Amino acid sequence: MTLLKCTTKRIFFAISISMLISSSLSAKKLTVEGQILDEDGEKVKKAELTLSKDGAVLEEDRTKGNGKFKFKKLEEGEYVLNASHEDYGSADTTFFLSENIDLGEISLSTQPKISPVAAVNSTIGDASQSNTNVAPSAVSVSVPQTMESMGSSSKDFIINELNFEIKKLNAEIKHLTQDLDDLKALSKMWVNPLTIYSKEIILKNGSTVFGKIIYQDDKSLKVETLVGYLIVDRAQVVRIVDNVITEDSQEYVPEQIRESYAPPPMPKLAQPRYTSSSNSARMASAKLSANCVLVGNIAEKKDSQGNIIFDGEIKNIGGRRADFVKVDFVFRKNWSGETRTLTTFVKGSYNTFDTGIVSDASLLPGANGKFDLYVPQDFGTFIGYSYVIDWEEYQ
Repeated sequence: MTLLKCTTKRIFFAISISMLISSSLSAKKLTVEGQILDEDGEKVKKAELTLSKDGAVLEEDRTKGNGKFKFKKLEEGEYVLNASHEDYGSADTTFFLSENIDLGEISLSTQPKISPVAAVNSTIGDASQSNTNVAPSAVSVSVPQTMESMGSSSKDFIINELNFEIKKLNAEIKHLTQDLDDLKALSKMWVNPLTIYSKEIILKNGSTVFGKIIYQDDKSLKVETLVGYLIVDRAQVVRIVDNVITEDSQEYVPEQIRESYAPPPMPKLAQPRYTSSSNSARMASAKLSANCVLVGNIAEKKDSQGNIIFDGEIKNIGGRRADFVKVDFVFRKNWSGETRTLTTFVKGSYNTFDTGIVSDASLLPGANGKFDLYVPQDFGTFIGYSYVIDWEEYQ
């Protein structure tokens, strides 16, 4: 019995020793390797390497000439590799070792940064274990820069300022536009006063007042004119005419042909005769032509019936007889441009033409002839007139 017990103890001890030896022999010895580079990707030799586990330094080494390194006979677990060089900076790499791994290229940097965690696992179980053993690392979050954080004005403030400036410019433009319209109105008034003073007041004494009626009653009128205000007795007013200003309408041109459209040419006018009272101003060839000019001024008078009479004298200073000598009077009725033309012939010498027509409106060279023009009362008032001397030459 005693022998059996001793034998059993020896067998159990042998089995235990064999199990311990097998477990020790079966423990993995792992290897980690890699290469150290600088920021430009060049190999770094003699970089100092420190391998730590659980805060304790396990091994220290230096890189070779090609920048490579290798740590052998490592056990499974989490490690931190620190690589540094006095010229190229440093780098920290955290990794979980479960089998032989190659960390690849590790770049040194002079700027402090968080090294990536390198974990190589052969199975899913190893991966879950590495996740539980990896120390938490700092997370860098990029925050978008706003205008307020950079010390600049906010977007809403800038928009409000721009809106204020736009409103200010609009107000200035409206003010300038109003001033421009006022200047245009003033310029129109001086070019054509009828744009404002459109009332034509005809009085019994033959005078005419152009203005704007400010006030009126059954006894008097208050009229604003270019020279001031007038008080007119209503009993002296014959009639009041409202002059309507009409603007010339532009010719309508279809949009399809506006770019290529050209207005029709102006009609050719007859070359006017040259008339002058200066003999030196006339050409030698013109000495054989008639030239009728006004002698003195045109007199204006009114008869007892209210008719207006214009009279004057015409002289032929040319070298040829002038026939059918006449004076055309163009009367301007109002400021809107309405005109009427009246014609009178000169009382000169008689002449019988080849056709048998007899005329007393001929002026021989150097001869004078008088004319007079009767403007009837029903012709109406006018604000001015001009005249043109015309004649014909047959011999």
